[in-house]
Amino acid sequence: MDNTTPITAEATRQWVEEFEEAGYAVVRGLFGYDEIDRLCAEFAALHAAGPVPGHFEPRTPVPAGGPADPLHAYPRVMHPHEISGLARDFLLDARLRTVLQVLLGEEVLAAQSMFYFKPPGARGQALHQDNFYLRVEPGTCVAAWVACDVIDRDNGGLEVVPGTHRMNVFCPEEADAGLSFAREYVPPPPGLSAVPVDMAPGDVLFFNGSLVHGSSPNRSAGRFRRSFIGHYVGRSAERIGEHYRTLSMSGDRVPLSLSEGAGPCGTEFPPHGPH
Repeated sequence: MDNTTPITAEATRQWVEEFEEAGYAVVRGLFGYDEIDRLCAEFAALHAAGPVPGHFEPRTPVPAGGPADPLHAYPRVMHPHEISGLARDFLLDARLRTVLQVLLGEEVLAAQSMFYFKPPGARGQALHQDNFYLRVEPGTCVAAWVACDVIDRDNGGLEVVPGTHRMNVFCPEEADAGLSFAREYVPPPPGLSAVPVDMAPGDVLFFNGSLVHGSSPNRSAGRFRRSFIGHYVGRSAERIGEHYRTLSMSGDRVPLSLSEGAGPCGTEFPPHGPH
């Protein structure tokens, strides 16, 4: 059964309005259930096969004296498009390209892919801004966050702070290591608050690199919160951080100059917590 949403002129106008007003837009059913099932099966096989240095590095057994952290066995996968043809196809998918070009108003380049398993009991990632890490200049990055499960507040769905896309990149505070696997935390500015974004498999959340967003721990009894994320930049971008390897949406390498101060998407706490 085809559950995908057609990309029409009326729909794209609505997405652009939402994106410009709030800093994000949800495209429901951009991918079909069968496509998401294949993607999840690909990452289940990757997990079963064991570590891939530089991309997927589970820590098992648990470090001596350390906490029983589900993310030791199920860490995120970094740049999976470099080790999986299916992940590469998702990152460069023509439907994502169409929506991204409308939102950005120009040709787009793919900068990064990630896959999150987020098993039950896993910590979330405190509120943050993506462009704090990517340091795209000029302009910013845009994320395409693909839901691979039913995602809600119970299993640690995303929360966003509408309106922060119009603001500069903030200097973050230190996050609570008991709630967030990453160190950085950006509190909502005065007068603004985080709102949850519930999603179904195949939905895609597009959001501006300055938009403050994050997630709480997965408090469900037995539900994963799997997601595939691509980060993109406009073709007019000139600089990006050293951790990001930009490609055209046809898959050709398009190197950009390096910006300063960039890092991977979230500096993780060490296994035993913060120093």
